[in-house]
Amino acid sequence: MANVTVIGAQWGDEGKGKIVDWLASRADAVVRFQGGHNAGHTLVVDGTTYKISLVPSGIVTGTLSLIGNGVVLDPWALKSEIEKLEGQGVTITADNFAVADNCPLILPLHRDLDGLRETAAGSGKIGTTGRGIGPAYEDKVGRRAIRVCDLAHLDEIEPQLDRLCAHHDALRAGFDEPPIDREALIAELREIAPFVLQFAQPVWKRLKKVRKAGARVLFEGAQGVLLDVDHGTYPFVTSSNTVSGTAASGSGLGPNATGFVLGITKAYTTRVGSGPFPTELEDEIGQGLGERGHEFGVVTGRKRRVGWFDAVLVRQTCSIAGVTGIALTKIDVLDGMDTVKICTGYRLDGRIFDYLPSHAASQARCEPIYEEMEGWSESTAGARSWADLPANAIKYISRIQELIECPVALVSTSPEREDTILVRDPFED
Repeated sequence: MANVTVIGAQWGDEGKGKIVDWLASRADAVVRFQGGHNAGHTLVVDGTTYKISLVPSGIVTGTLSLIGNGVVLDPWALKSEIEKLEGQGVTITADNFAVADNCPLILPLHRDLDGLRETAAGSGKIGTTGRGIGPAYEDKVGRRAIRVCDLAHLDEIEPQLDRLCAHHDALRAGFDEPPIDREALIAELREIAPFVLQFAQPVWKRLKKVRKAGARVLFEGAQGVLLDVDHGTYPFVTSSNTVSGTAASGSGLGPNATGFVLGITKAYTTRVGSGPFPTELEDEIGQGLGERGHEFGVVTGRKRRVGWFDAVLVRQTCSIAGVTGIALTKIDVLDGMDTVKICTGYRLDGRIFDYLPSHAASQARCEPIYEEMEGWSESTAGARSWADLPANAIKYISRIQELIECPVALVSTSPEREDTILVRDPFED
């Protein structure tokens, strides 16, 4: 059976939640493999809205949901989210949910440092969510992280705290903050430990068993390729690798397990926070698209920046992440527009670029080159077949396929799970 890896092909917020939920109903296991609770999914199932930022989306359908070792885990955020989902009638037990016991933890000190840095940065702000994701990843690669498995050995944690506090106390002193209260931190960890440990296990081993049984595995990415710490618009990126290859290292399965790579992309472009955005629309058209698309962050509530579809960027992300096919979302937001535009290249210092340069200053000065197409007055909302789409909407989708050099596998026409046009089934590839 084919496995499927779902990633964002833009700057995140592409509508992965609905697509993952749609695929999860046909999968046997869903795995989060990177990021933290800094990215949210909105699922609408049978009229009920679920907002999820850490637990894999498959949990709503009762699918086995696993948090892989590539995720940085805030145990208090996990508890809060599970309690909220249970309040909505979702059943979450050790039978259908597990956390990798080698996941690094996000601690209160990470949130503190995140906020202190952003406040001090002034005009140099990255635009983080302030949830401690970056500092937690720093401690992971600095080999001073507290991990899920350490919660079962808190009586032996002093040497690890020595390393952790030596680093963070020096940083905190630079911000005129007091040292870490070690006793208070240990007390908080002792309190949360039983809740987390009931779900802790070697997720790689669970996945090996699932895969050996011939089950379908869905790998669920967070954010988007343009926020990848290596391949994104650095330094305005997240602190993990968001490309499809991370599904292997972040779950404990080999690279041949990732299967069909489905890149989610909006029919236009958005991004949250600071950083370059060549096709950004700071006019009435951009405001209208943002309002119709309800472009506000699930986690932070921040207003998203909006622009025309950028085929240069999506072609680049599809290549970098090995995307097999894209899922095009929110085509209905473009309904009623007289004309629609697609960015096909950039002008920079008298040259034409067919890719986004790596340097941040160059990225900020890229001027988009547009191809204009006739819009459509008919509604695409709720369409479930090509026959339901206006002719000009089909032309627009076809042109996107040509420009990004990657086929469209799915078209999403509303937040509802079933309002999806299936062109190519990722699980049957």
